[in-house]
Amino acid sequence: MSRFSKSMEHLLRAERTIPLGSQTFSKSRTQYPVGISPLYATKAKGAEIWDLDDNKYIDLVSALASVTLGYGDKKVEKAVTKQLKLGVSMSLPGVLEAEVAELIVEMVPSAEMVRFGKNGSDATSAAIRLARAYTGRDHIVVCGYHGWQDWYIGTTTRNKGVPDTVSDLTHKFDYNNIVSLQEVLGKYEGKVAAVIMEPMNVVYPELGFLEQVQRSTQEAGALLIFDETITGFRFARGGAQELFGITPDLSTFGKGMANGFPLSAVVGRRDVMMEMEEIFFSGTFGGEMLSLAAAKSVLERQVVGGVCEKLANSGDELATRMESIIVQKELHNIIQLSGHPSWKFLNWQPTENYSVDELKTYFMQQSFQKGLLVLSTHNVTKAFSTKIIDRTINIYSEVLTDLTRVIKEGCLRQELTVEPLKPLFRVR
Repeated sequence: MSRFSKSMEHLLRAERTIPLGSQTFSKSRTQYPVGISPLYATKAKGAEIWDLDDNKYIDLVSALASVTLGYGDKKVEKAVTKQLKLGVSMSLPGVLEAEVAELIVEMVPSAEMVRFGKNGSDATSAAIRLARAYTGRDHIVVCGYHGWQDWYIGTTTRNKGVPDTVSDLTHKFDYNNIVSLQEVLGKYEGKVAAVIMEPMNVVYPELGFLEQVQRSTQEAGALLIFDETITGFRFARGGAQELFGITPDLSTFGKGMANGFPLSAVVGRRDVMMEMEEIFFSGTFGGEMLSLAAAKSVLERQVVGGVCEKLANSGDELATRMESIIVQKELHNIIQLSGHPSWKFLNWQPTENYSVDELKTYFMQQSFQKGLLVLSTHNVTKAFSTKIIDRTINIYSEVLTDLTRVIKEGCLRQELTVEPLKPLFRVR
């Protein structure tokens, strides 16, 4: 019987009523190859997750980086349980809205006012509407990944269903390439409402790059928006903007706010945020109180300090020890690590005989088999203890030994039991 037989059976059931069998592309068979992957989870605790077949894994995906403290954090659970007894969604807003907003204003340099949503796409799309309302302009310049809404996803290869007239208003520039931004701003002079970007993703900003972005955006009369859906409350208490000392006009937050509970926020300058009283950004569950209770618990820990430092230290130790194994196994030309320690990217290069897709799929196959859930990044949490890191490194040592052998012996395709996974689309 397959290690993943129950997952595969449930996929057949789920796909009868759910396209792809999942609500989220990044949790579906588009990312987890059927036959070698755990497709459904039953529980998670700390830094570990159990699949439908009751296999246990160290989890480096961490709910797509939405969990920062670890699964089932006791203080978060206590806060949510207490609020559950009082109410979840009611006919009037609760005081938690202001309490959590005040915590964000205290921590985030760009935050003078706050509005909540439920996911990152809510927040980025609200920020775009704000910028258009404030500037009276329509065009948007983007760098990075900013969610599923038409204004952004229309610029990617997953643009089916998006009108050309919408896609034509959004333009890309390249990270660490200020000339590419200036060229777009020049081409659409006087028409750009906002430049929205992830302040950091795969690599660190080059010296002066973010400052140049801010200056060029201001000179163009546009607003600068930092999409900190991932970097926020992960890189530093006040996000990447605090880490790098750049204060944008607007910022968006999401994954790091509530330890897996659905909550996001758009924050920014008071004069810009006041446009919220004129534009329409409103949802029944924007003030849902279980997520706000979770966020209050998470952010209060951030105010005290130490969370982001713990993430960075754990991520750095994990990356340093993995890089040592990579060198030892002579894989340094095939796998390189980059990015911030708390959100470290695994970058692949093809060999003479094998494509990146083949190498990555084999890597996943062996990692899943040995009890490590990992995709393309290390999304560490506060629950990554020394013991967990030691176990992770032991698994990596075995997986990379396997990878070295199949490359040298030329038998990777024979030992790969599924077709290589093809990426959905590339955004970074």
